[in-house]
Amino acid sequence: MPAKHLFEYAVLRVVPRVEREEFLNVGVILYCASQGFLQATCELNEARLRAFSASLDLPDVRERLRSFERICGGRATGGPIGQLAPASRFRWLTAQRSTVVQTSPVHPGFCEDAATTLARLHAELVQ
Repeated sequence: MPAKHLFEYAVLRVVPRVEREEFLNVGVILYCASQGFLQATCELNEARLRAFSASLDLPDVRERLRSFERICGGRATGGPIGQLAPASRFRWLTAQRSTVVQTSPVHPGFCEDAATTLARLHAELVQ
């Protein structure tokens, strides 16, 4: 029987008008310490976002989502936060904020393979 690994994930959300608290799921960030895995997937459905707010700055939203991916990657392009340990990067990325791109509360689970689980969660929660 394959080993089960504890993982944590949060859903990335675009909140076009923070005061209305309406959001669209646009990605998932998943962290699994035992597999050394931290990755975010993003998919921006521009037509659906325009239904929320025609004035939303989509290039800005795309750049904010790319920053999540860069920080997860831990490269120098992730800036100072990208240089932290994976657990610290995940905690920083999932901290509550009042901005256009937010994360859901963090949820735990068990998986055999973190990459496969990330793909499944993305398909279920975003697509």
